[in-house]
Amino acid sequence: MLRKPNYDKKPYIQVDGNNDRIFCGYEEICLKIYQEIKRKDQVKFIIAIDAYQGVNLEPLVNNLLIRLNQYTENSVSIIDMSRALKKSEDIDDYFKGNITEDRIFGVLSTHKLIEFFDKKVLKQIEDEVYAIKNDIVIIFGMGASFVGKYDLLIYGDMPRWEIQNRMRMNQVTNIGSKDFELDFHRKYKRAFFLDWRVLDRHKQAIIHLSDYILDTVIEKSPKMIPLKGLMDGLQIAIHQPFRVVPFFDPGPWGGQWMKEVCDLDQSKENFAWCFDCVPEENSLNLKFGNEIFEIPSINLVFEYPKELLGEKVYARFGTEFPIRFDFLDTMEGGNLSLQVHPLTEYIQQEFGMHYTQDESYYFLDAKEDAHVYLGVKENIQPELMINSLEVAQKGDGAFDADHFVNKFSVKKHDHILIPAGTVHCSGKNAMVLEISSTPYIFTFKLWDWGRLGTDGLPRPINIAHGKNVIQWDRDTAWVEKNLINHVEVISQGAGWIEERTGLHELEFIETRRHWFEKQVEHDTNGSVNVLNLIQGEEAIVKSPSNRFEPFVVHYAETFIIPANIGLYSIAPYGLSEGQQIATIKAYVRI
Repeated sequence: MLRKPNYDKKPYIQVDGNNDRIFCGYEEICLKIYQEIKRKDQVKFIIAIDAYQGVNLEPLVNNLLIRLNQYTENSVSIIDMSRALKKSEDIDDYFKGNITEDRIFGVLSTHKLIEFFDKKVLKQIEDEVYAIKNDIVIIFGMGASFVGKYDLLIYGDMPRWEIQNRMRMNQVTNIGSKDFELDFHRKYKRAFFLDWRVLDRHKQAIIHLSDYILDTVIEKSPKMIPLKGLMDGLQIAIHQPFRVVPFFDPGPWGGQWMKEVCDLDQSKENFAWCFDCVPEENSLNLKFGNEIFEIPSINLVFEYPKELLGEKVYARFGTEFPIRFDFLDTMEGGNLSLQVHPLTEYIQQEFGMHYTQDESYYFLDAKEDAHVYLGVKENIQPELMINSLEVAQKGDGAFDADHFVNKFSVKKHDHILIPAGTVHCSGKNAMVLEISSTPYIFTFKLWDWGRLGTDGLPRPINIAHGKNVIQWDRDTAWVEKNLINHVEVISQGAGWIEERTGLHELEFIETRRHWFEKQVEHDTNGSVNVLNLIQGEEAIVKSPSNRFEPFVVHYAETFIIPANIGLYSIAPYGLSEGQQIATIKAYVRI
């Protein structure tokens, strides 16, 4: 590579210019809690420390116990909420309709966290707390806020990506389960369909009742801010362009492009994925002085859905962020798995999801032999192809993808559209910016070229689901007519061109590409905009009315423009001044 990487892996939103509102380390946190106890000057003081999945509260509780015994003469009682959870087997039975026996797929839950708890034990705990007359009482764990009246509520939050890391290391398991070594796919499946749904509802119900928010992403360096600090950070974020914190992951087909462009660990074998705009799983960094406080970025969607998404998008999707940008790197790697996504009717009936994964591949880079598999060939007999897939999955030979599926060459800046029901995958030696709707777990793998996953186990194949949704009429002629490089010039002026590049009319996401040498004007038009700088070293985003500070983005970075911003402009900046650069923008058709 001749260029110096400038991709920012740790973007943040500056909230305060000093550290006054952030408490770092156990000593500062415990001292602040003691000050709250002393300020209220009560004979009895109850502290509830509630938390999301993955938050380990024991180090905080242990440190708090030690320091309170130093600071005060009051005795301290500790109550662990995990004792009130129902037995693991009872939880499994109660929620079996959501958990299912499938390794990958469940059914989205509408349950609430209180249903995981034994009401009799909860009552016993309430009675115990009531019986204590002059102690400091610390109630900790998921659901701590359920127990009676508390004097101080602390909420420990955790981004889903970090939860997954801890699941892989067998540090975290599902709510009420004691099986930390359960297959990661099953832990993730249950978290996606059940745990995170109930915990998100619980968080939204109690977040504004909390006095302080706890960040334990770096477990040995916990941080705590007052609720107002969190809300001030979210308020600032909603009125400016921002980026969520990207995360990178290896894969059996992973490549080498992101190592160079994103300046990643060169000792790793590969990086397959980068999720740089999946607010359900990404983090959002809030900066107080020089200290970073990390929260789930979905909190911004929960708190300001209309301002972020736009009223019409919110009316359609609720508090879900419907657009996803991520990278798929197969440079010097292998083919992605051959796959298909469910139709809307199928995903509703089978999994309780109200919209499906329509997507597209935008090629940020490609070698000469790069290609994409897309749609079936003419006159394919469905039963023959399905039988061949099933035989190959049993290990009786390889599936002949080239016989059944179209294979098209691709080059840099091509845009391939993939409405749900279309058989597809990117081949090796390509760098894909995947622009899609958000329910990314719903991928039915049909063939994985005989590979094992990074865990050494066969990757899950879903032919049984896939065969029910493949659209067999999306053959060679249909694909060529509808899905490959349907670029249309929308408007142009001196030094700029705006093009429509997709997505297909069956999909709800619209994409626009701008090529420009000078400032180009944009308008959110009431829908959240998600953009990526697909060519050029740097660009600067400005507000014509100075509603936000100028915002600089770098090559390959994805950034979000909240719907309420309205008018904004983008221009070449720094190393890109005087050159033609390009962005691609996605928004919901409304």
